[in-house]
Amino acid sequence: MQLHFSPSMRSITISSNQYGFFDLMKIKIGARHISYRTLFHTILFLAFLLPFVFILTALVTLEGVNKCSSLGEYSPDLLVLKFNFEDLQILFVTDFFYVSYEIDCLGRRLGPRFLGRGDDSVRLVQEFYKILYQVNSEDIPNGIKLPVSFNQLVTEMKDNRYDAKTFAITLKAMMEKYDREVRQSKFAELMNKHFAASAIPKGIHCLSLRLTDEYSSNAHARRQLPSPEFLPLLSDNSYHHFVLASDNILAAAVVVSSAVQSAIKPEKIVFHIITDKKTYAGMHSWFALNPHSPAIVEVKGVHQFDWLTRENVPVLEAVENFHGIRNYYHGNHIAGANLSETTPRRFASKLQARSPKYISILNHLRIYLPELFPNLDKVVFLDDDVVVQRDLSALWEIDLMGKVNGAVETCTGKDEWVMSKRFRTYFNFSHPLVAQSLNPDECAWAYGMNIFDLHAWRKTNIRDTYHSWLKENLKSNMTMWKLGTLPPALIAFKGHVHPIDPSWHMLGLGYQEKSDIENVKKAAVIHYNGQSKPWLEIGFEHLRPFWTKYVNYTNDFVRNCHILDS
Repeated sequence: MQLHFSPSMRSITISSNQYGFFDLMKIKIGARHISYRTLFHTILFLAFLLPFVFILTALVTLEGVNKCSSLGEYSPDLLVLKFNFEDLQILFVTDFFYVSYEIDCLGRRLGPRFLGRGDDSVRLVQEFYKILYQVNSEDIPNGIKLPVSFNQLVTEMKDNRYDAKTFAITLKAMMEKYDREVRQSKFAELMNKHFAASAIPKGIHCLSLRLTDEYSSNAHARRQLPSPEFLPLLSDNSYHHFVLASDNILAAAVVVSSAVQSAIKPEKIVFHIITDKKTYAGMHSWFALNPHSPAIVEVKGVHQFDWLTRENVPVLEAVENFHGIRNYYHGNHIAGANLSETTPRRFASKLQARSPKYISILNHLRIYLPELFPNLDKVVFLDDDVVVQRDLSALWEIDLMGKVNGAVETCTGKDEWVMSKRFRTYFNFSHPLVAQSLNPDECAWAYGMNIFDLHAWRKTNIRDTYHSWLKENLKSNMTMWKLGTLPPALIAFKGHVHPIDPSWHMLGLGYQEKSDIENVKKAAVIHYNGQSKPWLEIGFEHLRPFWTKYVNYTNDFVRNCHILDS
């Protein structure tokens, strides 16, 4: 709405052209006589305006001062949008309504001050804030009886006529109690998740037992892997050799199946599967009864490698003789932990570092690849919690520039759990030897899908470096690092790592519930590193299908062990 004064100041024109309207009214002022036409328009205007003034007064009275602040947040333009623009008079009244309302609110705010009186609502709020600040610095009295719910608190306030301070103390005590219960529940949840991630699901345990029994009773399950005519290919460097170390038969089956199905030339693939003694019979049975022709699969147990003895592998001796290691990984994870001074996120990270898999020889096995496969020049090592989604033959064409290890770096992103890791993430830099020898800002890299140039590796002292740092950590009672096999590998491979494109290896599907699905679909290898493995009930439902699509649910052993597609 606009007011236009004539140059002679003898007339005022009320108009609005914001929405395509024109003059509403022209009023002459300072004239000697008032015309009947002007008088008619004035009376008509007042007759139309007075009902709205009456309604406005009623609304203000009913709604009270609290509504002033909420309406004051809106502009007249916003109010106009709520009305019918076909009526010019309604447009005018709407603007007038807003202005009148604002004047009324301003009067309500400033009136008491001009009259020397304070605003009671403001004063009460200030008094309550003062009480809250006072109570916040006080301790909760011992033996205070707390209501079990907010409804009970309100009822007791009404019945016992609590003063403001008593109410504030009771409310503070209730909030502190609920906060402790929530924290305890969160830590209990993390412990349960840790146990679930460390345990063997009943279905997978059943599968191992049934296949082991089949190995003893079925000659076909014991047949040589691979067939004698394919034995020379196990050391043929013109083939693409994959190494997998696992005691999880179902997980190993998914890795092999996904790699073979994704390969352009599966006949060029050779899989070397290494497992422990207790799982060997079941693992052998599975791949003997479920061949992945034309790919070649070899299954061997750790006990079948003559070189892999305690004298040659300090890790085995350390695990068996150092009681602190077993207590650390299998002991009470709550005892000695000050949960009041840590966050659930830090506690979860500590639990992850105490996974029993880190003391398994299968987890340390990759450091001995040059000795385990003396006739091979290059291999790709895969963890058993990966899925291959794209042909990997191009990995053998990557020029590692004389380096030993082709790996994806994990310091290139913002994600705290997966892709923002540097040496400071893994090592205790308050330890003198660590602070003296390592750079906390150096970029970390990932285990799980690695290209190893074994020919270049044999010219280095990587294994000896790994052993020496492992021994130093044991001497320091494991105060240099906690998290498994990657920290000593980060040191041992220092200067021997060639970064490869991150699209080859996507990490974090066992950590990140919000992993980008489109990135998951595009990655060559997806890695369920973390606790939420896809074969566990705690696995993320929307990420599990990328793994389950390679499980053969029609297999009799899978069906009889009730390993169901979820």
